[in-house]
Order: sequence, then C-alpha cells, then structure tokens
Amino acid sequence: MTFIYEALPMRVLFGAGSLRRLPQESERLGLRRLLVLSTPGQRALAEHAAGLLGDACAGLFTEARTHVPVEVAEAARAAARDAGADGCLAVGGGSAIGLGKAIALESGLPVISVPTTYAGSEMTTVWGLTENGRKRTGRDRAVLPRSVVYDPELTLGLPVDVSVTSGFNAIAHAVEALYAPDASPIVSLMAEEGVRSLAAGLPAVAADPGDLGARTDALRGAWLCGACLGATTMSLHHKLCHILGGTFDLPHAAVHTVVLPYVAALNLPAAPAAEQALRRALATDDVPKHLARASAELGAPRSLAELGLTERDLDDITTQAQAQPYANPRPVTEEVLHSLLTDALKGTLT
Repeated sequence: MTFIYEALPMRVLFGAGSLRRLPQESERLGLRRLLVLSTPGQRALAEHAAGLLGDACAGLFTEARTHVPVEVAEAARAAARDAGADGCLAVGGGSAIGLGKAIALESGLPVISVPTTYAGSEMTTVWGLTENGRKRTGRDRAVLPRSVVYDPELTLGLPVDVSVTSGFNAIAHAVEALYAPDASPIVSLMAEEGVRSLAAGLPAVAADPGDLGARTDALRGAWLCGACLGATTMSLHHKLCHILGGTFDLPHAAVHTVVLPYVAALNLPAAPAAEQALRRALATDDVPKHLARASAELGAPRSLAELGLTERDLDDITTQAQAQPYANPRPVTEEVLHSLLTDALKGTLT
C-alpha cells in the first residue's frame, strides 16, 4: 500500500466552555487587535466574544452573508484596514468563517474560528467568493485558520432544521473524501468516524436540542468531516452545490442535504471501498436511500424545488458543471447530469 497524507497545521480547542479560553488563545498567537466577524443573526455572540477579548478587540463587522459576496468581502477588508486589525475572529457558521478567509486571502491576516454550525469550513484551505451570480473557489494556505475553538455549548441554540442540514453538509464532505483521487487510509478512517458520529448525534439533537452530549457528538463529527474536506479534492457533489448556491442563491446546507443522496447513488457503485465504509458508518445496506430517508425524517427538505429551483434552471447548471474539469469516480455526461438534477429537483430517488 502506498499513499500520501499531508496534515494541515491546525490547532483545535475542543470541549464545552472552550470559548472562555479565547483571550489566552489570541495572546498565544500574539494577536492584539482582532476584528470580530459574524452574520447579523450572530451579533450577540460576536459581542460576547468581543467582551471576552477586551482590549484585544479592534471592532466588529457583523454583515457576513452566505456565499461571501465580493462586495461584502471588500467592505470587511476595508473595516479590517480601518481598525488596524492584526487578525480576525470569525464567529458563526460558514458565512462568517468564509468572510474571515476572504480577508486573509488578500491581507494574510491570521484567523481564529469559532464554529457554531457543522459546516466544516474552518478545517480547510478552501475559499469562495461570489460575484455576478458565479461562485469562484480555490485553495490557499493563507486562509487556513490558525486556531479553531469548538465549543458544543455554542451550538445549543442552533435551530433543529439548521442543525440537520448543516450536519448533512458535513457528511457530504466525508462522502466525497472517501472516493477522492487523493484519499488515504488516514482520511478514510476520519471520514467513516465523522459520518458515524454525526449519524448518531443528529437524531439525538433533533429529539432534544439541549442535549449537550448529542451536540458534542455532532460537533466532533463535523470536525472530522471538515478535516477530510481539507485534505482531499472535491468532486461532483461540491461542484453542483457551489453552482446552486452561487448562481441561484439557494441555502448552502439545505442544498448539500438534498443533492447528496443523488450524487451518492451515481458515484458509489464506482467506489466500492467508499460504499462499504459508509454502510458501516450508517448501519445500512443502501447508502443513498438511507441518506434521503434519514434527512427527511429529521425534517430536511426533500427536493431542490422546495428550495426555489425550477426546471428551466437545469440547463444553466449543466453547462456550468461541464465547463471545468473536476475529479469524479464516474464520467459525468450531459445526459447523466441532467437526469440527476431532474431527480433532485423533483425529490425522486430511483
């Protein structure tokens, strides 16, 4: 057996109450003027984090948005310059963390991430920016957070519907990592365990959102799945979700949740080792149908139509998806892609 595994230089603080260690962590990194980033909805948490930082807080920017529109990124970069920031603290989900990465991409400012969802962006060098209805993505070591603070207590207020779709978003990272061309046994072990942890945690979270043990399981799974995304090449699933989000402004996590079973049904027959790992993690003989059924039972949307997509949008998605090559276990023809999207639009998994 031969493989290459390159670990990203990550520092993780994990456990209930970890947010209280934020001042010591910023001091360890030598950061004395942090710009705190969040969405408008997470402003209260951002203000709490700023209070913990004390004099090390240079200001707040609370206008982060999903898919990181370039105009928001430019405004945040200007805010960082005006504040004389020597780093950023991104508090929240993928929107805030993505904004921190957009600032780091241009300026090189170090980022500390405090995730409050299961998106996993904090564990990757992947950045994304949306302009004129097109989402550009790339990888750059400069955007990788220097420290990640995982505090399950911060997820206790995450609504169940967001928890579920965010968790399936994380599972999608692991699924694609299992059949990525640059997968390794180490990544595959993390992926399988990450899916297993989320599969156990999400139903318990849905049953009792205040269950700290379940929240801890889910956040641990998200960490592992995010690390898998950071270590491997993305395939068809992520390509489609970037298009659906960037061009049609569909909700990021919900799109991942709906699309995942359809891409899994297409790709897993060509990736038997990945399929076996997922069967073990999910305790099922039919991975795609299990993913569709489990997400629906937890209240997630079943179709892209529910999210606002229409049949007339499919040609545009197909064209964009075929415009640039990407790794995938099976060839994706225009006919195959259009069929997959039609099924996902209607919510009919065959």
